[in-house]
Amino acid sequence: MGKKADGKVLAQNKKASHDYFIEDTYEAGMVLTGTEIKSLRNGRANIGDAFATIRGGEIFVHNMHISPFEQGNRSNPDDPTRTRKLLLHKEQISKLLGHSKQEGYTIVPLKVYVRNGYAKLLLGIGRGKKQYDKRDSAAKRDAQRDIQRALREKQKIAR
Repeated sequence: MGKKADGKVLAQNKKASHDYFIEDTYEAGMVLTGTEIKSLRNGRANIGDAFATIRGGEIFVHNMHISPFEQGNRSNPDDPTRTRKLLLHKEQISKLLGHSKQEGYTIVPLKVYVRNGYAKLLLGIGRGKKQYDKRDSAAKRDAQRDIQRALREKQKIAR
């Protein structure tokens, strides 16, 4: 019997693309306890304030909030924002460590999803945006929206 590949996004950090230039991404597995996977599948996670650190050759995510499962009992973890270990290959961790040591770079959790029945966290190497970079990104987005709107109007007239 084959594994199901749903890939449904359960939580997303929408501020990450606003605050950082994402240069590279890595898919990491998560070490969850008790009924945390059930809460994740119900969409009860928040990674807005989350960040990742590397200690002792292992990578951890902090401040990722997974609400306790309502129907759960004693297998519910006590702290919904506890530090959770992430699963990556040693080469990937060393690359992340090298990037994060550079000035202005950080490891940012981008989204949580389920692939082949396992919870995954997409990590990005982010370089912080300055205020003028954010304004520039907003201007480009608005210009692109105006171009698309003009193309749609032109197509309506052609019909």
